[in-house]
Amino acid sequence: MRRTFASTLLAMCCLLVGARVCTVRPGGTSITEALAITMECDTIRVLKGTYREGALTVQRPVVLLGEGWPVIDGGGTGEVIVVNASHVTISGFVIRGTRVSDMNDNAAIKCIGVTDIAITGNRILHCFFGIHLSNVARATIADNEVIGDEAVSETRRANGIHLWKCNHVYILRNTAIHHRDGIYLEFVTDSHVDHNTSAYNSRYGLHFMFSHRDSYTHNLFHDNGAGVAVMFTRDVTMTDNRFERNRGASAYGLLLKEINDAHIERNLFTDNTVGLLVDGCNRADIRDNRFEANGWAVRVFANSTAAHYEGNVFTGNTFDMTTNGDLVLSTLQHNYWDRYRGYDLDRDGVGDVPFRPLSVFALVTERMPYAMVLSRSLMVNLLDQSERLIPTLTPATLEDRAPLMRPPTPGTPTTMNTKGRTAP
Repeated sequence: MRRTFASTLLAMCCLLVGARVCTVRPGGTSITEALAITMECDTIRVLKGTYREGALTVQRPVVLLGEGWPVIDGGGTGEVIVVNASHVTISGFVIRGTRVSDMNDNAAIKCIGVTDIAITGNRILHCFFGIHLSNVARATIADNEVIGDEAVSETRRANGIHLWKCNHVYILRNTAIHHRDGIYLEFVTDSHVDHNTSAYNSRYGLHFMFSHRDSYTHNLFHDNGAGVAVMFTRDVTMTDNRFERNRGASAYGLLLKEINDAHIERNLFTDNTVGLLVDGCNRADIRDNRFEANGWAVRVFANSTAAHYEGNVFTGNTFDMTTNGDLVLSTLQHNYWDRYRGYDLDRDGVGDVPFRPLSVFALVTERMPYAMVLSRSLMVNLLDQSERLIPTLTPATLEDRAPLMRPPTPGTPTTMNTKGRTAP
């Protein structure tokens, strides 16, 4: 079991100030008694066994360290562990037994109004909320498995990892499955969500709102009701993530709604109903992503402005790009489209004629979704071929001025200055 730098540093500091170790074992001192008698920075060492003591409350800085995966069972009475003190570490436990409630956010581990928290290497099973942080600064949530109950309905589920009004939080290498939202952030700033897996959640793999200056990297979101929803946020960085098999009538890999200044790079979108949905997004830099075998690779609403798409790869999608309006204030350049049938006479790797990724049929289905039943018909193919030869219906502004003839090699720059077309 891995220990984070924060928990290791806290343990070292405790040793320097002469902290004691209190050992808890079945039939001996209980965890409740140990929490009552320990002093600040002491370590409570909990040995293998099952502990049913109702809700535990941590009132002073301590290290709660499980050995041999001891089980803390809340017995369905409410919370399991409530942390009301700063500088607390909880590591190495199996935690279960919250109460499902329509009124209270009962959680396996809840931290309220504290700082410098480390929750690492725990297994949280079939709890209402898994890890719940409220008004917390400087926390690390790492290497936890947060597993909900697959058998219960969405109305009886809550979020796996839930943060409200927090800052400087690191969410690292966790697994969150079978919850409502795998990871939920609201009013969370200057934080990082890295190398997590969020899957089989009934609503979103990751859902965050009003959360500024955060980064999300190397995460996997698959088989959720929808992948990731980003709402009412500025300064978003999402790189090297994978959005896979997020399907449904209203499903997407990634939604950007009312976003300013987004950086979306080197992500993989595959087998989603919609790969990327852009709604009311301003100044987005979307580059070097791969869109493979999605229903709609990218849907751009006309209320989005100043987005730039470059170096992206579009292969095997039913629709590469659609929009719901005629005025599209975004730019496309140096992307690879598997439907491009242009030529490259000077063999510099860039097509000599522009490419319009919006087909007539995509335009029709955007306005009349029931027309999808005609998607494989000969009439649709002829209509799209005619539009490519003599474009008249699709927005003239939605075109790639310099399409790539081959997919770019990962890690190579795609900004070019060829054929008189310079990147903005």
